[in-house]
Amino acid sequence: MRASEVGEVLTAVNAINTAGLSAQTFTDTFRAWGDRLAAPPAAGRHGGETPSQTRRFRSLRAAQYYAQALFYVLGTRSPGDEEAVYLAGRKAWDTFARLCSPAAVRAQVPYAKTRLPVWFFRPDDRDEPRPTVILTNGSDGQNLDMWTYGVAAALGRGWNAVVYDGPGQGQLLFVEEIPFTTRWEQVVAPLVDWLDARGDVDSSRIAITGLSMGGNLVARAAAFEPRLAAVVCMPGAPNPWLGFDKEIRDIVTADKAETNRVWNEDVVPELTPELATTVKKRFEIFSREALREARAGRVFKDLWTPAQVAIGLDITKVVPRIKAPTLVLDYDFEQFYPGQPRQMYELLRSKREYVKLTAATGAQLHCSPMAPQQHCDVVFDWLADVLQR
Repeated sequence: MRASEVGEVLTAVNAINTAGLSAQTFTDTFRAWGDRLAAPPAAGRHGGETPSQTRRFRSLRAAQYYAQALFYVLGTRSPGDEEAVYLAGRKAWDTFARLCSPAAVRAQVPYAKTRLPVWFFRPDDRDEPRPTVILTNGSDGQNLDMWTYGVAAALGRGWNAVVYDGPGQGQLLFVEEIPFTTRWEQVVAPLVDWLDARGDVDSSRIAITGLSMGGNLVARAAAFEPRLAAVVCMPGAPNPWLGFDKEIRDIVTADKAETNRVWNEDVVPELTPELATTVKKRFEIFSREALREARAGRVFKDLWTPAQVAIGLDITKVVPRIKAPTLVLDYDFEQFYPGQPRQMYELLRSKREYVKLTAATGAQLHCSPMAPQQHCDVVFDWLADVLQR
Protein backbone atom coordinates (compact mmCIF):
# COMPACT_ATOMS: atom_id res chain seq x y z
CA MET A 1 0.00 0.00 0.00
CA ARG A 2 3.14 2.19 -0.10
CA ALA A 3 2.69 3.27 3.53
CA SER A 4 6.19 2.11 4.48
CA GLU A 5 9.41 0.89 2.90
CA VAL A 6 11.02 -2.37 3.99
CA GLY A 7 14.52 -0.93 3.79
CA GLU A 8 13.60 2.11 5.86
CA VAL A 9 11.90 0.00 8.52
CA LEU A 10 14.75 -2.50 8.76
CA THR A 11 17.29 0.32 8.94
CA ALA A 12 15.29 1.87 11.78
CA VAL A 13 15.03 -1.47 13.59
CA ASN A 14 18.77 -2.04 13.28
CA ALA A 15 19.47 1.42 14.69
CA ILE A 16 17.11 0.79 17.61
CA ASN A 17 18.70 -2.56 18.41
CA THR A 18 22.18 -1.09 18.19
CA ALA A 19 21.26 1.71 20.59
CA GLY A 20 19.41 -0.67 22.90
CA LEU A 21 15.67 -1.25 22.60
CA SER A 22 13.59 1.15 24.70
CA ALA A 23 10.62 3.45 24.28
CA GLN A 24 13.13 6.30 23.97
CA THR A 25 15.22 4.78 21.18
CA PHE A 26 12.14 3.53 19.35
CA THR A 27 10.42 6.90 19.47
CA ASP A 28 13.53 8.91 18.62
CA THR A 29 14.42 6.70 15.67
CA PHE A 30 11.01 6.65 14.02
CA ARG A 31 10.41 10.32 14.74
CA ALA A 32 13.67 11.09 12.95
CA TRP A 33 12.53 9.01 9.98
CA GLY A 34 9.28 10.96 9.93
CA ASP A 35 11.20 14.24 10.00
CA ARG A 36 13.46 13.08 7.18
CA LEU A 37 10.60 12.15 4.87
CA ALA A 38 8.36 15.07 5.79
CA ALA A 39 11.07 17.59 4.94
CA PRO A 40 10.83 18.75 1.32
CA PRO A 41 13.67 17.29 -0.76
CA ALA A 42 16.31 19.83 -1.72
CA ALA A 43 15.37 19.40 -5.37
CA GLY A 44 14.17 16.90 -7.90
CA ARG A 45 16.18 15.60 -10.81
CA HIS A 46 18.51 18.17 -12.35
CA GLY A 47 17.50 20.73 -9.71
CA GLY A 48 13.85 20.80 -10.74
CA GLU A 49 10.80 20.58 -8.52
CA THR A 50 10.14 17.22 -6.86
CA PRO A 51 7.19 15.49 -8.58
CA SER A 52 4.00 15.57 -6.53
CA GLN A 53 3.70 11.77 -6.74
CA THR A 54 7.05 11.43 -4.98
CA ARG A 55 6.10 13.99 -2.35
CA ARG A 56 2.74 12.28 -1.90
CA PHE A 57 4.10 8.90 -0.89
CA ARG A 58 7.04 10.31 1.04
CA SER A 59 4.39 12.10 3.11
CA LEU A 60 2.43 8.88 3.61
CA ARG A 61 5.53 7.08 4.86
CA ALA A 62 6.35 10.03 7.11
CA ALA A 63 2.87 9.76 8.62
CA GLN A 64 3.50 6.06 9.21
CA TYR A 65 6.79 6.61 11.02
CA TYR A 66 5.38 9.42 13.14
CA ALA A 67 2.55 7.07 14.10
CA GLN A 68 5.10 4.52 15.29
CA ALA A 69 6.81 7.19 17.39
CA LEU A 70 3.48 8.36 18.77
CA PHE A 71 2.67 4.92 20.12
CA TYR A 72 5.62 4.93 22.54
CA VAL A 73 6.22 8.61 23.24
CA LEU A 74 4.55 8.39 26.66
CA GLY A 75 7.36 6.07 27.75
CA THR A 76 10.13 8.52 26.87
CA ARG A 77 11.80 11.32 28.80
CA SER A 78 9.48 13.76 26.99
CA PRO A 79 5.92 12.39 27.27
CA GLY A 80 4.64 15.92 26.85
CA ASP A 81 5.73 15.71 23.21
CA GLU A 82 2.71 13.53 22.44
CA GLU A 83 0.67 16.31 20.84
CA ALA A 84 3.65 17.56 18.81
CA VAL A 85 4.36 14.08 17.45
CA TYR A 86 0.70 13.65 16.57
CA LEU A 87 0.60 17.02 14.79
CA ALA A 88 3.71 16.18 12.77
CA GLY A 89 2.04 12.98 11.60
CA ARG A 90 -1.20 14.81 10.94
CA LYS A 91 0.59 17.39 8.78
CA ALA A 92 2.20 14.59 6.76
CA TRP A 93 -1.18 12.87 6.35
CA ASP A 94 -2.82 16.11 5.24
CA THR A 95 -0.07 16.64 2.67
CA PHE A 96 -0.61 13.12 1.35
CA ALA A 97 -4.38 13.62 1.13
CA ARG A 98 -3.96 16.96 -0.66
CA LEU A 99 -1.63 15.42 -3.25
CA CYS A 100 -3.98 12.56 -4.11
CA SER A 101 -5.59 12.77 -7.53
CA PRO A 102 -8.21 13.99 -7.10
CA ALA A 103 -7.34 15.59 -3.79
CA ALA A 104 -9.26 14.31 -0.81
CA VAL A 105 -12.17 16.56 0.11
CA ARG A 106 -11.60 18.02 3.58
CA ALA A 107 -14.56 18.73 5.84
CA GLN A 108 -15.43 19.50 9.45
CA VAL A 109 -18.66 17.70 10.34
CA PRO A 110 -20.54 19.01 13.41
CA TYR A 111 -20.61 16.63 16.37
CA ALA A 112 -21.70 17.55 19.91
CA LYS A 113 -19.74 20.71 20.81
CA THR A 114 -16.94 20.17 18.30
CA ARG A 115 -16.42 19.02 14.71
CA LEU A 116 -15.16 15.75 13.26
CA PRO A 117 -12.23 16.06 10.83
CA VAL A 118 -13.18 14.21 7.64
CA TRP A 119 -11.20 13.19 4.55
CA PHE A 120 -13.37 12.10 1.62
CA PHE A 121 -11.47 10.16 -1.07
CA ARG A 122 -12.91 9.73 -4.60
CA PRO A 123 -11.67 7.70 -7.57
CA ASP A 124 -12.28 10.73 -9.82
CA ASP A 125 -14.07 14.08 -9.68
CA ARG A 126 -17.22 13.12 -11.60
CA ASP A 127 -20.49 13.86 -9.81
CA GLU A 128 -21.63 10.25 -10.10
CA PRO A 129 -23.31 8.40 -7.19
CA ARG A 130 -21.05 5.62 -5.95
CA PRO A 131 -20.86 3.11 -3.10
CA THR A 132 -19.10 4.72 -0.15
CA VAL A 133 -17.27 3.10 2.76
CA ILE A 134 -16.87 4.85 6.12
CA LEU A 135 -13.57 3.62 7.59
CA THR A 136 -13.37 3.60 11.37
CA ASN A 137 -10.21 3.35 13.43
CA GLY A 138 -9.90 1.76 16.84
CA SER A 139 -8.26 2.75 20.10
CA ASP A 140 -4.76 3.60 18.88
CA GLY A 141 -4.67 3.60 15.08
CA GLN A 142 -3.99 6.69 12.97
CA ASN A 143 -5.47 7.98 9.71
CA LEU A 144 -2.82 6.38 7.53
CA ASP A 145 -3.95 2.94 8.78
CA MET A 146 -7.26 3.55 7.06
CA TRP A 147 -5.41 4.05 3.77
CA THR A 148 -3.83 0.63 4.21
CA TYR A 149 -7.01 -1.04 5.45
CA GLY A 150 -9.56 0.44 3.11
CA VAL A 151 -9.04 3.65 1.17
CA ALA A 152 -6.73 2.18 -1.47
CA ALA A 153 -8.98 -0.87 -1.86
CA ALA A 154 -12.12 1.25 -2.19
CA LEU A 155 -10.58 3.55 -4.80
CA GLY A 156 -9.37 0.52 -6.74
CA ARG A 157 -12.99 -0.60 -7.09
CA GLY A 158 -14.26 2.81 -8.10
CA TRP A 159 -15.81 3.55 -4.71
CA ASN A 160 -15.55 6.47 -2.34
CA ALA A 161 -13.92 6.17 1.09
CA VAL A 162 -14.27 8.30 4.21
CA VAL A 163 -11.63 8.65 6.94
CA TYR A 164 -12.47 10.54 10.13
CA ASP A 165 -11.43 11.18 13.72
CA GLY A 166 -14.01 10.50 16.39
CA PRO A 167 -13.79 11.16 20.13
CA GLY A 168 -10.83 9.30 21.62
CA GLN A 169 -9.02 9.41 18.27
CA GLY A 170 -6.66 11.66 16.34
CA GLN A 171 -7.33 15.38 16.61
CA LEU A 172 -10.18 15.00 19.09
CA LEU A 173 -7.95 13.07 21.50
CA PHE A 174 -4.47 14.49 21.07
CA VAL A 175 -5.41 18.14 20.52
CA GLU A 176 -8.91 18.63 21.96
CA GLU A 177 -8.51 16.04 24.75
CA ILE A 178 -11.95 14.52 24.11
CA PRO A 179 -12.05 10.86 25.23
CA PHE A 180 -14.06 7.98 23.78
CA THR A 181 -17.83 7.89 23.95
CA THR A 182 -19.98 4.81 24.51
CA ARG A 183 -22.55 6.13 22.01
CA TRP A 184 -20.81 5.81 18.64
CA GLU A 185 -24.09 6.10 16.75
CA GLN A 186 -23.98 9.79 17.69
CA VAL A 187 -20.65 10.02 15.86
CA VAL A 188 -21.72 8.14 12.74
CA ALA A 189 -25.13 9.80 12.23
CA PRO A 190 -23.70 13.23 11.28
CA LEU A 191 -21.23 11.54 8.94
CA VAL A 192 -24.10 9.81 7.14
CA ASP A 193 -26.00 13.11 7.04
CA TRP A 194 -23.00 14.76 5.38
CA LEU A 195 -22.60 11.94 2.86
CA ASP A 196 -26.32 11.87 2.11
CA ALA A 197 -26.12 15.47 0.91
CA ARG A 198 -23.40 14.73 -1.66
CA GLY A 199 -24.22 14.05 -5.30
CA ASP A 200 -21.30 11.63 -5.69
CA VAL A 201 -22.56 9.30 -2.94
CA ASP A 202 -25.15 6.58 -3.49
CA SER A 203 -27.08 6.96 -0.24
CA SER A 204 -28.47 3.44 -0.51
CA ARG A 205 -24.95 1.97 -0.55
CA ILE A 206 -23.13 3.45 2.42
CA ALA A 207 -21.14 0.81 4.29
CA ILE A 208 -19.03 1.07 7.43
CA THR A 209 -15.96 -0.84 8.60
CA GLY A 210 -14.25 -0.85 11.98
CA LEU A 211 -10.65 -1.91 12.59
CA SER A 212 -9.50 -3.26 15.97
CA MET A 213 -11.72 -1.72 18.68
CA GLY A 214 -13.47 -0.02 15.78
CA GLY A 215 -15.20 -3.36 15.27
CA ASN A 216 -17.06 -2.63 18.49
CA LEU A 217 -17.76 1.00 17.62
CA VAL A 218 -19.31 0.36 14.21
CA ALA A 219 -21.48 -2.46 15.52
CA ARG A 220 -22.82 -0.10 18.17
CA ALA A 221 -23.48 2.53 15.50
CA ALA A 222 -25.21 0.05 13.19
CA ALA A 223 -27.55 -1.04 15.97
CA PHE A 224 -29.06 2.46 15.98
CA GLU A 225 -28.28 3.93 12.52
CA PRO A 226 -30.64 2.38 9.91
CA ARG A 227 -29.06 4.05 6.87
CA LEU A 228 -25.99 1.79 6.82
CA ALA A 229 -26.18 -0.79 4.03
CA ALA A 230 -23.41 -3.08 5.33
CA VAL A 231 -21.19 -3.45 8.38
CA VAL A 232 -17.75 -5.03 8.78
CA CYS A 233 -16.27 -5.71 12.22
CA MET A 234 -12.51 -6.33 12.04
CA PRO A 235 -12.69 -8.15 14.45
CA GLY A 236 -15.99 -8.50 16.25
CA ALA A 237 -15.53 -7.19 19.80
CA PRO A 238 -18.76 -7.01 21.80
CA ASN A 239 -16.94 -6.28 25.08
CA PRO A 240 -13.56 -4.48 24.81
CA TRP A 241 -13.26 -4.30 28.60
CA LEU A 242 -12.47 -8.02 28.56
CA GLY A 243 -9.38 -7.15 26.51
CA PHE A 244 -7.83 -5.58 29.60
CA ASP A 245 -5.80 -7.73 31.97
CA LYS A 246 -7.89 -9.58 34.53
CA GLU A 247 -5.71 -8.13 37.29
CA ILE A 248 -6.91 -4.65 36.36
CA ARG A 249 -10.52 -5.67 35.79
CA ASP A 250 -10.67 -7.30 39.22
CA ILE A 251 -9.70 -4.03 40.91
CA VAL A 252 -12.68 -2.15 39.53
CA THR A 253 -15.82 -2.48 41.63
CA ALA A 254 -18.94 -0.39 42.15
CA ASP A 255 -17.11 1.41 44.95
CA LYS A 256 -15.13 4.26 43.35
CA ALA A 257 -13.22 5.19 46.50
CA GLU A 258 -12.15 1.63 47.25
CA THR A 259 -11.23 0.96 43.62
CA ASN A 260 -8.96 4.00 43.54
CA ARG A 261 -7.48 3.24 46.97
CA VAL A 262 -6.40 -0.23 45.86
CA TRP A 263 -5.12 1.21 42.58
CA ASN A 264 -2.98 3.91 44.17
CA GLU A 265 -1.77 2.04 47.25
CA ASP A 266 -1.34 -1.53 46.01
CA VAL A 267 -0.97 -1.48 42.23
CA VAL A 268 0.69 1.70 40.98
CA PRO A 269 3.74 1.48 43.30
CA GLU A 270 4.50 -1.99 41.91
CA LEU A 271 4.28 -1.10 38.22
CA THR A 272 7.48 -1.43 36.23
CA PRO A 273 8.27 1.50 33.91
CA GLU A 274 7.16 -0.63 30.95
CA LEU A 275 3.84 -1.56 32.56
CA ALA A 276 3.28 2.03 33.66
CA THR A 277 3.68 3.17 30.05
CA THR A 278 1.23 0.52 28.86
CA VAL A 279 -1.33 1.56 31.45
CA LYS A 280 -0.98 5.24 30.52
CA LYS A 281 -1.39 4.47 26.83
CA ARG A 282 -4.41 2.22 27.25
CA PHE A 283 -6.33 4.57 29.54
CA GLU A 284 -5.50 8.02 28.10
CA ILE A 285 -8.21 7.43 25.49
CA PHE A 286 -10.92 7.17 28.15
CA SER A 287 -10.17 10.14 30.41
CA ARG A 288 -8.86 13.68 30.03
CA GLU A 289 -7.25 13.42 33.46
CA ALA A 290 -5.48 10.19 32.50
CA LEU A 291 -4.17 11.82 29.30
CA ARG A 292 -2.90 14.90 31.11
CA GLU A 293 -1.24 12.84 33.84
CA ALA A 294 0.43 10.62 31.24
CA ARG A 295 1.84 13.66 29.45
CA ALA A 296 3.22 14.85 32.77
CA GLY A 297 4.97 11.51 33.23
CA ARG A 298 2.63 10.27 35.94
CA VAL A 299 0.18 7.39 36.27
CA PHE A 300 -3.36 8.67 36.74
CA LYS A 301 -4.89 8.37 40.22
CA ASP A 302 -8.50 7.83 39.21
CA LEU A 303 -8.82 4.38 37.60
CA TRP A 304 -12.53 4.05 38.28
CA THR A 305 -13.74 6.84 35.98
CA PRO A 306 -12.00 5.78 32.73
CA ALA A 307 -12.81 2.16 33.53
CA GLN A 308 -16.52 3.03 33.47
CA VAL A 309 -16.16 4.23 29.88
CA ALA A 310 -14.37 1.03 28.87
CA ILE A 311 -16.99 -1.07 30.66
CA GLY A 312 -19.72 0.96 28.96
CA LEU A 313 -18.52 -0.19 25.54
CA ASP A 314 -20.19 -3.56 26.14
CA ILE A 315 -22.67 -3.94 23.25
CA THR A 316 -23.74 -7.51 23.92
CA LYS A 317 -27.36 -6.50 24.43
CA VAL A 318 -27.62 -4.27 21.35
CA VAL A 319 -25.90 -6.41 18.69
CA PRO A 320 -29.18 -8.25 17.94
CA ARG A 321 -30.68 -4.88 16.91
CA ILE A 322 -28.40 -4.65 13.86
CA LYS A 323 -30.44 -4.92 10.66
CA ALA A 324 -27.71 -4.47 8.04
CA PRO A 325 -25.76 -7.43 6.62
CA THR A 326 -22.67 -7.87 8.77
CA LEU A 327 -19.26 -9.46 8.21
CA VAL A 328 -17.38 -10.49 11.35
CA LEU A 329 -13.66 -11.16 11.01
CA ASP A 330 -11.58 -13.25 13.36
CA TYR A 331 -7.88 -14.11 13.37
CA ASP A 332 -5.73 -17.03 14.38
CA PHE A 333 -4.02 -16.11 17.66
CA GLU A 334 -6.22 -13.05 18.23
CA GLN A 335 -4.47 -11.42 21.19
CA PHE A 336 -6.97 -8.88 22.50
CA TYR A 337 -10.45 -10.27 21.91
CA PRO A 338 -10.10 -14.07 21.74
CA GLY A 339 -13.48 -15.74 21.30
CA GLN A 340 -15.35 -12.46 20.95
CA PRO A 341 -15.73 -12.48 17.13
CA ARG A 342 -17.59 -15.79 17.24
CA GLN A 343 -19.69 -14.48 20.13
CA MET A 344 -20.67 -11.41 18.09
CA TYR A 345 -21.52 -13.56 15.09
CA GLU A 346 -23.82 -15.70 17.22
CA LEU A 347 -25.56 -12.60 18.61
CA LEU A 348 -26.41 -11.22 15.16
CA ARG A 349 -29.94 -11.63 13.79
CA SER A 350 -29.29 -9.99 10.41
CA LYS A 351 -27.70 -11.55 7.34
CA ARG A 352 -24.23 -12.43 8.59
CA GLU A 353 -20.92 -14.02 7.69
CA TYR A 354 -17.96 -15.09 9.82
CA VAL A 355 -14.47 -15.34 8.30
CA LYS A 356 -11.34 -16.35 10.17
CA LEU A 357 -8.01 -15.23 8.72
CA THR A 358 -5.36 -17.81 9.41
CA ALA A 359 -1.68 -18.48 9.94
CA ALA A 360 -1.74 -20.79 6.93
CA THR A 361 -1.88 -17.73 4.68
CA GLY A 362 0.16 -15.39 6.90
CA ALA A 363 -2.90 -13.45 8.05
CA GLN A 364 -2.83 -14.38 11.73
CA LEU A 365 -2.82 -12.04 14.74
CA HIS A 366 -5.02 -9.07 15.60
CA CYS A 367 -5.99 -7.20 12.39
CA SER A 368 -3.68 -9.32 10.18
CA PRO A 369 -0.72 -6.91 10.47
CA MET A 370 1.34 -8.92 7.97
CA ALA A 371 -1.42 -9.30 5.39
CA PRO A 372 -3.36 -6.05 4.86
CA GLN A 373 -3.90 -6.76 1.16
CA GLN A 374 -5.39 -10.17 1.89
CA HIS A 375 -7.46 -8.54 4.63
CA CYS A 376 -8.83 -5.97 2.17
CA ASP A 377 -9.55 -8.65 -0.43
CA VAL A 378 -11.79 -10.49 2.04
CA VAL A 379 -13.57 -7.35 3.22
CA PHE A 380 -14.12 -5.68 -0.14
CA ASP A 381 -15.11 -8.86 -1.98
CA TRP A 382 -17.81 -9.33 0.64
CA LEU A 383 -18.87 -5.69 0.39
CA ALA A 384 -19.06 -5.97 -3.39
CA ASP A 385 -21.47 -8.89 -3.06
CA VAL A 386 -23.64 -7.11 -0.51
CA LEU A 387 -23.66 -3.78 -2.32
CA GLN A 388 -24.02 -5.58 -5.67
CA ARG A 389 -21.28 -3.64 -7.38
